[in-house]
Amino acid sequence: MATIQLIIFYVGIVLWTILFIQIFYLAVLAIAGRLIPSEKFPQSGKLRRMVVLIPAYKEDGVIVEVASNALHQDYPRDQYDVVVIADSLRQETVSKLQSIPVKVVEVKFEKSTKSKALNAAMSALPENYDCAVILDADNLMESNLLHKINDAFDAGYQIVQGHRVARNLNTPVAILDAVSEEINNHIFREGNRAVGLSCSLIGSGMAFSYTMFKEVMLNIKAVGGFDKELELYFTREGIKTAWLPLGFVYDEKVQNYESLGNQRRRWLSAQFIYFGQHIGPAINMLFTKGNFDYFFRTWQQIQLPRVLLLGLVTLLTAIFLVIQPFGISQYWLFLWGLLIFTLGISMPVYLLNTKLLHAVLYLPAGIWKMFLSLIKIKGANKTFIHTTHTGGDHSTGKKR
Repeated sequence: MATIQLIIFYVGIVLWTILFIQIFYLAVLAIAGRLIPSEKFPQSGKLRRMVVLIPAYKEDGVIVEVASNALHQDYPRDQYDVVVIADSLRQETVSKLQSIPVKVVEVKFEKSTKSKALNAAMSALPENYDCAVILDADNLMESNLLHKINDAFDAGYQIVQGHRVARNLNTPVAILDAVSEEINNHIFREGNRAVGLSCSLIGSGMAFSYTMFKEVMLNIKAVGGFDKELELYFTREGIKTAWLPLGFVYDEKVQNYESLGNQRRRWLSAQFIYFGQHIGPAINMLFTKGNFDYFFRTWQQIQLPRVLLLGLVTLLTAIFLVIQPFGISQYWLFLWGLLIFTLGISMPVYLLNTKLLHAVLYLPAGIWKMFLSLIKIKGANKTFIHTTHTGGDHSTGKKR
């Protein structure tokens, strides 16, 4: 019996240490994001010429609205173009797009990916752009977003990430998805910039120096998670990404567990693949060149999603409180409390309401779906997994 207790004790110490390292890292970023003010960008006197690129794969239900919305920026109309990359859209949708002042680049691939679509569009466009803005086919930009991007570029940045917030909060799953993204916004964007690291990219609502982006994208072959491949490349090269906490992009959140599971499976698969590819070079560059940005961005790929981390720590805390004397198992309560504190200070105020309390009841099912996604990730990055969008009410969410 004493031997079994000793084994349980050491197994608990190993598990606790692994989880503590991850949670402590998240806590440091979350606290820094609260204590250190966001970077401010003075209004620019120079207007850069921009192109808004919107890959649309079978997004007939939302793309016309999104393209029309993109035309209503308060940025001078002659200083930006909106380009829809029409991949497998119905002809009637293409005709509607061509009737409004947007450029349409029709593409067709045996296996579609966002990387292929963007490369095809840029090869068909002129070279007279300073900046490429990438949207998803369900994204709505706040009217001043291009001005805010322009201001950040004027401050010397070549990459800018806007603040994606929920466009719809119409189901408990959508609310949980919105909360998850805002927690990640605070930790990996606000927090990263607060400690001097690059803001993490998120796949849309992001802008790049056009020439640089076009050149780099030629070497991006990702089926899923092309944003992760980009951020690992740029952090390796020492190029910082700016964060626009008030540069809002409204994004449709998934509304059911099936879509949530498919989406997370694609993301997790990409993260594990990129971790394996980059961890060796990242460690080497950390010690030879002091590249902390590249190292932490690589390490971030192997971290558990916050929802799955919460479920795992809660379960292990309950188990060790039962199988160990309370005096020994208290360290699990400390770990659980540190995680709850970290997630709590990372949540925006506008999402704290009675709808969130109702959505929390669905959290165990969400954790289970994330677990299933984790064990089914094999091959998920070899085939494009499409998330269908239906459109949603425009949110008025504000940052904290």
